[in-house]
This record gives sequence, C-alpha cells and structure tokens, in this order.
Amino acid sequence: MKNLTKILALLIAALMICGSFAAFAEDVDLPREETLYFAGQQWGTVNSWNIIGTNQNNSMAIAGGASGYRTLMFETLYMYNFMNGEMIGLLANDGYEWNEDMTALTLSIKDAAKWCDGSDVTGADVVRTFDIGVEIGNATGTGFQAYVDKIEADGKNVTIYAKLNDEGKPVNPLKVLDFLTGTPIAQAAWIDTVVERNGGDAVSILNDAGEDVIWSGPYTKYYSDDQKVVLIRDDNYWGQDESMWGALPVPKYIAHTIYADNPAGENALKAGEVDVCQQFIGNVQNLWLEDGLPISTYYEEAPYGVCLTMPTAWYNFNLPVLAENPALRKAIAMAVDYDTIIANAMTNQSPSFADVPRSLMNPTEGEQALYNHDEVADLQWAGSDIDGANALLDEAGLVDTDNDGIREYNGEKISLNAVCPNGWTDWQASMEVVAAAGKNIGIEITTLYPEWSIYQTVFTNPSQTEYAIYMWSPEAASPSNPWTRANQFMGSEFVGVENNWSGNWGQYVNEEADALLKQIPLTTDTEELKALYTELTKIYLTEVPSFSLMYRPSLFHAVNESVWTNFPAGDDGRNIPPADCTDGYGIAALYELELVG
Repeated sequence: MKNLTKILALLIAALMICGSFAAFAEDVDLPREETLYFAGQQWGTVNSWNIIGTNQNNSMAIAGGASGYRTLMFETLYMYNFMNGEMIGLLANDGYEWNEDMTALTLSIKDAAKWCDGSDVTGADVVRTFDIGVEIGNATGTGFQAYVDKIEADGKNVTIYAKLNDEGKPVNPLKVLDFLTGTPIAQAAWIDTVVERNGGDAVSILNDAGEDVIWSGPYTKYYSDDQKVVLIRDDNYWGQDESMWGALPVPKYIAHTIYADNPAGENALKAGEVDVCQQFIGNVQNLWLEDGLPISTYYEEAPYGVCLTMPTAWYNFNLPVLAENPALRKAIAMAVDYDTIIANAMTNQSPSFADVPRSLMNPTEGEQALYNHDEVADLQWAGSDIDGANALLDEAGLVDTDNDGIREYNGEKISLNAVCPNGWTDWQASMEVVAAAGKNIGIEITTLYPEWSIYQTVFTNPSQTEYAIYMWSPEAASPSNPWTRANQFMGSEFVGVENNWSGNWGQYVNEEADALLKQIPLTTDTEELKALYTELTKIYLTEVPSFSLMYRPSLFHAVNESVWTNFPAGDDGRNIPPADCTDGYGIAALYELELVG
C-alpha cells in the first residue's frame, strides 16, 4: 500500500508540472466547438512524450517531415514554409547570419520565448539539445552531427559551427539550415533531469517515458489511450506575445481518434467527425462534386494539393544487367505509361510529366527555376515511348536472338522483378504499369509484393540482389532541398551503408555527380547554382540510376468545414502552406480558424 501511495504521488506530481494539465481525463467527450479533430497522422497508442527519445509513436506531438516540424507542443528555432522556401522565426528572431566563409551561423532567441514552467528559453537549451543528441544517438544527433561541429551560446545568442572538410570548408551549410527548422528544442534543465534519473545510460534515456516533459509550444498532453490522443491548449503560451502570434490558437483541444485504417478515417471525415484529414483519398473531388459534402482541398482543381515528393523506382546496381546497361535503364523508364499511373494510382492528383518534365526537381515554382529546362529537354521523356525504347535497346545490342519475345544480355534472358510492399495499393498499381512496359519492349518484368516487415529489411540492405526495381520516395521539401533529394538519387556517401534509410538505395556511383554534389552547398551565386544543378540533371537523365513514377504531395490536406472554416487555400493570399495546420509555418492556420456560423 505504501508503494502504491508513493507511485500515485509521483504520478500526480508529474501531471501537475507546467500548469496542472491532466494526462488522463475522466471525460473525453470534448466540446465539439472547441475541438479540432484529425485523421491520418496517429496510428496506434502513444509510446512516450520524450522529445529526446526514440520510438515515441506520438505523431501529434513529436513528428517532423518535409513540411517542417510539428510544433504543437515542441518548437523549433524557425518554421519552414514550403510554398516559398521562407524560414520564419519561432523560438528565434527572424534573420540568422552566416560568416563570410559559411563556417558559423549566428542567431538570437526571442526575448518572449518561455518554457511552460515560466523560465526563459535560452541558447543553453539549444546547445544541450544538440549535445545530448550526439551523446545518446537520437534523431538529432545522428541526423546532424555530420554537418554541425558544435553549438555555443551566450545568453540568448547562439552560434552554430559547421563541420569542416579536409580543405577547411563547411561540409554542407544547407544541412545546418535543416537543423534550424527540423530540430525541436528541449529544455536543458529537463534533459539533465532525464539523464540523472537514468544514470546516464543512453538506452534508458532514449526509452524514458517523458511524462514530466517541459514544452514551449501552444498545446500539451491532455489524454492518451489506444482509442484517442488529445492535446489541450496552454493558455499561458508565450506565443501570444506581440513579438510572435499576438494571440492564442483558436481551438482549445487538438484531438486524433486512432482509426483502424484509411477507410475508417475517410468515413469519419465524410461524417464531419474529422476536420483535417492527412490521408490519400482517391477521387477526392467527388466528395464535394457528387456527394455535396462541405469538404475541400488546398486547390479546387487537380492536383488539389502541393506535390513535393516523387515516389521513385530504383534500379539495383548490384545486378550486372542493370549496372552495365544505361540503355536498358532508360528504355524501361521511357516505356512506362506514367499517365496511367497518375490516373489509376493517384486519381489525377498529380501533374503529368508532360506538364512538368522530369528532372531532379519537384513541381514547385522555386525548384523548377533551379535548372535550365532548354539544356536538358532532349534528355527528358514523358513516357509511353515504346518505339523510342525499342530503338534504344536495339542500338545497344540488347536483342531477342531466339524469337521468344524476351531480349538477352550475355546470353541470358533479361528477367527482372518490380517490387513494393504488399498493401500499398497505389504503389502496387504503379509496379504493374512498370511490368507492362517491360512486356512492350521485350523485357520480362514480374511484380513482387512482400510484406512490409520483409521489404524494409531488403531494400535497405546495400548488398541485396533480391529486388531489381523497387519503390521508395526521396525527400520532399526543406531548406536543403533539392540538394538533399539529388544526393539521395546519386550521392555515393550512402553506398555500402548497412540498414540504409538515407538515400541512393540502388548503390549508384558517379564521380562527376559526387563532385557537383559537394560544390552545390557552398555555392551562393544564383546563376552558378543553376548551372551546377543543370549539369547534375543532365547526368541523372542520361545515366538513369532511378526514375520517378509520379509527383505526389508529402502531406494530404482535406478539410471538412461543417464545424470549422477559414482553412488555408491556394487562392486566399495568406500563403499558409497545406501542412495540416500543424507543421512548419502551416501551424499559422490555427490562429485564423473560425467556427461555422
């Protein structure tokens, strides 16, 4: 009984931190007019609230992606707006400065920025966040220690020193910028508490539940179980200061029911039980055109969202038939019917490759301006070019000598597989189209759909020979893109890396591409940068180490306006990105929502 009393006392103490917000609520029937409901983000029960930990499975509070970090509870130094590439100060004041050789970046923390316990956010918190990441190997440490050497602080002033290469130049200033928008800052004092109670053991720190976590954002934990996750607004949030938002976000509660699958989330959206849905919905326009529902997307017309990423088919360079035959690689890519993929897998929620010719860039205006379109036009292809693909193979000597309909290489029939995880239906539809293209040009391509548990262990294996053509998506948008995406397509730094989740999943190597990839992050002249990206694009379209199958939003953003309205839209002039009201500068939407009626 004494132990039970002690445990309850500790639990109550943890729940009383930073304003008496309850982690468990007796009644979670939340007032509808005060609650913004989500779908498509939280799958399964929350594991922890530990912002410096791992395996939290807590996507409403701890999640980062191409659209920027999710800053409902934990905040970054800057917010990223993928609509224009702007970095807007959050914890930090607007405007950071590089020194002349881009080896050090300086910024200052807002005077108003506070932790939920009323203490100031300072440079020491930024330093400790980075240092603990390196010490215990969390996502911050593993993601940035190759680019950030150290961080120093003097009160509110912060200096971030870039990691230098052998020539004394910064390894990659672009990735330092990613740190500013992609790293949630944790309180130094709280980090020290976690370290102490876990005896400094890295594994224990990473797996600490973090129930007593200190936050700086506008929301905090309120309720969590295997059915629902609820955040509640912190009405003492520092961001209502005039130096930031000048107000509190409108919804008092942020809630996410844990749905069994996508159809369940879609049905809840249709019923008005969900306000913001981050799920792919086929033929989403039918929800308003045919069903007459008060549902909308960022754009009224296709592609309805902002396409930032490019799900891609990667060639396995461990297989000699693919590694030694660029003509084969390009011929398959030329023969694929991308319009069918876009129509079937994406229900036309993607621009075609005729509308936005393929390159290393996503379809956004900013990235499209980064290469010379005319210089690479003769290398691009829009798909379904069966005659051109057959001519290319014939010219390369890859012919069918025994008239069985399948071409040969070194006396062997060219037989490949096209692979993606089972159940990823839009990807499976894409792989079927790739296989059909092979049939049209005398290449045997069979589809294979292993379970995700198997797929993830094979395509990340640098020496695997089981998969010939396989799907994965490169990065979408961030301060370091399109460089990061180009590096994922062609950078040799990932070759041979075990359990490779970082890039170049086909193990392609090109020294000229590597040299360009090293040069781009250090180039600030606009015309010179454009020339470098153009040369890199030429290599990619000539060598074809992989080929993108579609353009795709990294986040889907469908909203039901039966309860809440004034969501961001592409024609409203506010330039708030369709980032589900939670990510990067997308969180600005929460301050402008209105109740219907």
